[in-house]
Amino acid sequence: MDIQSLRALIPQAMLRDQWHFRRQLAVPPVAPTLVRQIQASVALRTHREQSRPRPTFPPELPVSEKRDEIARAIMQNQAVVICGETGSGKTTQLPKICLELGRGIAGMIGHTQPRRIAARSVCARIAQELHTRVGQHVAYKIRFSDNVSDNTNIKLMTDGILLAETQNEGGGRYLNQYDTLILDEAHERSLNIDFLLGYLKQLLPKRPDLKLIITSATIDPASFSKHFNDAPIVMVSGRTYPVEIRYLAPQSPPQSPPSATARQPDDDDDPIQSLLTATDELTAAGPGDILIFLPGERDIRSAAELLEGKLKNSAISHQPSAIIPLMASLP
Repeated sequence: MDIQSLRALIPQAMLRDQWHFRRQLAVPPVAPTLVRQIQASVALRTHREQSRPRPTFPPELPVSEKRDEIARAIMQNQAVVICGETGSGKTTQLPKICLELGRGIAGMIGHTQPRRIAARSVCARIAQELHTRVGQHVAYKIRFSDNVSDNTNIKLMTDGILLAETQNEGGGRYLNQYDTLILDEAHERSLNIDFLLGYLKQLLPKRPDLKLIITSATIDPASFSKHFNDAPIVMVSGRTYPVEIRYLAPQSPPQSPPSATARQPDDDDDPIQSLLTATDELTAAGPGDILIFLPGERDIRSAAELLEGKLKNSAISHQPSAIIPLMASLP
């Protein structure tokens, strides 16, 4: 096969290989191994197209209602900002929308999460919805664990992993293994995310084939749009659930909306005692879980210790219960 024929095949090869193939063809003669590598890369891309999962979308998720608008924005723009509230379904459905558009074939759909546990759990959920196993069409790469393969269409990873990949030599620093990148939870603005936003700003003009989707909660999405040359913003609502408000006896609901002159807590008001009382009342009402919000780590640990002691000495100690503190400093 002559050089011209091989060059014509390169656009049909995997994105990750094209940079290497062009460099090799620029220095004749052509080695037989290079011909086989090009043909294998083209065959792999064809196989990925034929075997890719066909996604379906849960109609109850708000993001499903915006699917056509989101797909249109992705097709017409290189960068898109998706602004969605918690429960909108954007994390699990956006990579599936990209897959439906034909992304994830020539390269992977890279999907970042701020934390390792999120990368693994989101990977498992998307794989379940696509009726495949983790490590096949949907895989993850985190520190000390990598199950990505040649069949992977959607790759979950931490933003730290993606940032590390920008340091690869040669074509790797152009992130050529991806045809789409989704930066999830960008509003958290970690150091990794800020570095990535700056790096991708410079990379996009050099990779016109690369699509970038930035997801954010409803916290200043305009700043992300402005950073990427006024990228369009698609707003997605969240799901709401009925909430019943109960008051500790003998306290009663306020008769008028709170104002600047609303009563402040008395000096002898004890938040921890109120917490224990509320826990007693809710536990007596029947089985279930209780989520308690407190202002800091010290308060959380104090409340956890008191509740542990109360469980051991109360009449409800026979019920299977666990007190689990949650704070950012936990491993």
